[in-house]
Amino acid sequence: MIDAEPTDEERYPTLTEHGAQMLQRLREHPCAPVFRNRSGNRLTREEVAAAKTFAAQVAEAPPAWRPGARPEWLEEFVTRCVAEVPFYRRRGLADFAALPTISRADLSEDIAAFVPDRLPIDRLINFRTSGTTGHPLLLASHPTVAANYLAFHQKALRRFGIELQAGRGQVGVVLVGFQRKCFTYVSVTPTMEEAGLAKLNLHPDDWRHPDDRGRYLEALGAEVLTGDPLSFAELLRLPVRLRPRALLSTSMTLLPSFRAQLEAHFDCPVLDIYSMNEAGPIAVATERGHALLQHRMYVEIVKPDGLTATPGERGEITLTGGFNPWLPLLRYRTGDYAALEWSGEEWLLTGFEGRPPVTFRSAAGELLNNIEVTHRLQRLPLAQWTLHQRRDGAIHLRWCGQAGLETELRRALETLFDAQTITLEEVASFDGKVIQYTCES
Repeated sequence: MIDAEPTDEERYPTLTEHGAQMLQRLREHPCAPVFRNRSGNRLTREEVAAAKTFAAQVAEAPPAWRPGARPEWLEEFVTRCVAEVPFYRRRGLADFAALPTISRADLSEDIAAFVPDRLPIDRLINFRTSGTTGHPLLLASHPTVAANYLAFHQKALRRFGIELQAGRGQVGVVLVGFQRKCFTYVSVTPTMEEAGLAKLNLHPDDWRHPDDRGRYLEALGAEVLTGDPLSFAELLRLPVRLRPRALLSTSMTLLPSFRAQLEAHFDCPVLDIYSMNEAGPIAVATERGHALLQHRMYVEIVKPDGLTATPGERGEITLTGGFNPWLPLLRYRTGDYAALEWSGEEWLLTGFEGRPPVTFRSAAGELLNNIEVTHRLQRLPLAQWTLHQRRDGAIHLRWCGQAGLETELRRALETLFDAQTITLEEVASFDGKVIQYTCES
């Protein structure tokens, strides 16, 4: 027996006439895309109030811990996880210092084992993520967790002097993607007086006419646009006049030059947010580094031997805690790399680089870390790229973004790799996340 399709009343338990009108506007606009899916906030009145309270707490929360110490809540959190979470209980270790790290492979093997025994599961929702590591994930979550993402985005925006103002009758956030297949829907945000929300795919296949993309975005006039460098690169190509108050970029490396190009075009700040489905928004880029956002998240930098690095020492970003009770993390290795430093009464991730480091070699035999490649490319407006070195030393760079960069790209790479063969290939898109750096040993 197939379950009946949920109604709007079930998707939006607190929906008012104003919210219903917003949904109708988003769905039935003459230039609206073909929405592939339906989604809703699923929040009760009590949960809406709790989300607002949580946002207020996040706004005022101090750093989770100070140098030379661990968070006060850490010991109790570990004890509770070992008692209530099947995966951690099987390990039987309650001493944080003795805990082995976990990885995406552990979550992929049995995600149900990470859900605490005491929590109800009748309203669970899931996030699916394919990633680039070969371990697809189905992650346990809940409507209240999804609602609490906004609190961390608001905290990040305040660093740039922006307080969200969208409310009744306005569109607050539009999430833009650019993929052949993309989850798309419309919704309302009850913590913002049912301001409209839409998740769109800018790929032409999702629209009745390619020109409708710009017309629809202009009609919505969203306060904030979120996406990744790939979708923002497509947005730049559209003949559209938009004046959002901010752009939030997630999921992929955002180079400073491309960020500057976006800021100049849209005349607003562009926030580079380090976020992942397993943990939500973790940090936001500042001039000094990525500032941590979550007061209930303990961040370690772990070296290859499993030991915790000292402040300023580079290693793998490892997480404990989080704001998703249905997925408590104990020493979760993210696969991303940085150093952690205490600066100006806050913790910063410095030298951030997603994915494990890759070592290349120059024609003279000099070993080069992939972060050196990123540094060379950061002044160019690339939306996304991959770089591969063959066994014979030849370099193949694929990229999308601004056209006509061949000369500058070749010059940048030749200063690193000397006289080796360098092949450049411009592509229209990569259709999602990619492994940025690879090398044949």
